[in-house]
Amino acid sequence: MEPSLIRNFCIIAHVDHGKTTLSDRLLHRTGTISDREMQEQLLDSMDLERERGITIKAHPVTMYYTARNGKRYELNLIDTPGHVDFSYEVSRSLRACEGALLVVDAAQGVEAQTVANVHLAMKQNLTIIPVINKIDLPHANIPLVRQQLEDILAIPADSAILASAKEGIGTDEILEAIVERIPPPQPTGAPSLQALAFDSYFDTYKGVVVYVRVFNGELRPGMQIRLLHSGQTYEVKEVGSFNPKPYVRDRLGVGETGYLAAGIKSPFEVKLGDTITDARIPSPALPGFQEVRPMVFSGIYPINTADYEHLKASMAKLQLNDPAFVYQPETSVALGFGFRCGFLGLLHMEIVQERLRREYNLDIIATYPSVVYRVHLTNGTVKEVDNPAHMPEPNYIAQIEEPIIRAYILCPNEYIGDLLLLITEKRGVVENTETLDPRRVMLTARLPLNEILIDFHDRIKSITHGYGSMDYEHAGYMPSDMVKLDMLVNGEPVDAFSCIVHRDKAESRGRLLAAKLKEVIPRHQFQVAIQAAIGGRIIARETVSALRKDVTAKCYGGDITRKRKLLERQKEGKKRMKAIGSVHIPQEAFIEVLKTG
Repeated sequence: MEPSLIRNFCIIAHVDHGKTTLSDRLLHRTGTISDREMQEQLLDSMDLERERGITIKAHPVTMYYTARNGKRYELNLIDTPGHVDFSYEVSRSLRACEGALLVVDAAQGVEAQTVANVHLAMKQNLTIIPVINKIDLPHANIPLVRQQLEDILAIPADSAILASAKEGIGTDEILEAIVERIPPPQPTGAPSLQALAFDSYFDTYKGVVVYVRVFNGELRPGMQIRLLHSGQTYEVKEVGSFNPKPYVRDRLGVGETGYLAAGIKSPFEVKLGDTITDARIPSPALPGFQEVRPMVFSGIYPINTADYEHLKASMAKLQLNDPAFVYQPETSVALGFGFRCGFLGLLHMEIVQERLRREYNLDIIATYPSVVYRVHLTNGTVKEVDNPAHMPEPNYIAQIEEPIIRAYILCPNEYIGDLLLLITEKRGVVENTETLDPRRVMLTARLPLNEILIDFHDRIKSITHGYGSMDYEHAGYMPSDMVKLDMLVNGEPVDAFSCIVHRDKAESRGRLLAAKLKEVIPRHQFQVAIQAAIGGRIIARETVSALRKDVTAKCYGGDITRKRKLLERQKEGKKRMKAIGSVHIPQEAFIEVLKTG
């Protein structure tokens, strides 16, 4: 199709503001899907996406729409994830578009993710069309949302379209605005093909299927193509688009979005954001490429050790559809054979674990999540550590740097004091406080990434009774006084409970773990000491008392020395047992302690 009749756009919104419902409505209105095929959350194909009401993977879809001016347009919608963990995927999808529909809930107004996603879209110079959704709700406050668009996002309020995706109100106005306001794609003027690979998935028959947006030239079967960053050359077997199921086309021209299959065997050969070009006359790479790097690491082990091979095969399959997930084998004295896994963030970690449990029927246990620390050694080298077991000895460490995030927290005015306390408790600093409207404020804070790993988001929700929202971006590294906390049971370190914590918090965490272990470790014939240690210094201790047999039961009457003799003999036996006996920690104890985080 003529590039002047093509429009590429995406929909950006906070979670649950109606983004997926609006995309369903557009598909239905343009006749891309029939009434018979229509279902809720059509582009969310995973059960998890449907349950949680979130988009995890980007889904492109091509629609055809005849506008009021009589011309027939090709509209390419790229449905993007909204969550911060997938922000690189979002930025790749935005690179493939010229415009964005910004969906804001008429009842809830502008939220933290709305602000973050608009910043991403503005960085890419996209045309933004604001859509105030859910106007049919009884508590919708349209004037307030218009004011927020101007005050917070600097978007003219009179350009906003009023809509209700559920009721189908405003759908035609949105389609007309896409045609009129979003500019058509322009060729880049490069000597040959330039296409952006913004996503991929694995197909058993076709190999890796790459989602592409063509910026220059054309893509057709039989062409020899090269992936610039990985340097591999392939022959294109098939190209096509989605509606929303894939269908084959004879070519993809400038501005068009679709997929290509070229018999690529491994997803690692395709890097997200890579440039695809003609192998004979290569064009320069498109800007903005970066390697996807995991930020959060955790050990995943099968609860039943016989499931190890099944877990290994399941992780390999999962990685085919999610190249951002990385893993490598590791062993733990306590938990046996397992894997050290890297994730983009907390939601990504939760989703991978849930998919392993659900799609592959696995019983797994995950160790305490950690982040990547930069350890500066005394010999001048820098080592990246994501596992407490690999932390060098304290006498070799000159300085440790930990990753920092910048968090944007939106909350009602009355909860600001409690949130400031929470941020201080998590070693954070509030950089800026901005009043958004008479009811709400936005806090901008810098926090260490490892402090928000476990319960930070949940606590924001509980403090603000569900009205608070948060989004974050990575903000580099900062020197910090981090130490490795070891848990010793009967003098032996237990690697599954080791973690890297800030020195100020080491003692309270050591006490907490020691108390928890005291509850779950069964009693033995001898006393068991549970200790928390930093290096050679013990900072907390609990004792599991010994099982006691009444050896004096057979003494009735007679001299006291008989009883003493028996008790002394028992004492000697316990002493010898303590020296040679080993403590058995049952698997349930590990599961119990790791569950409490």
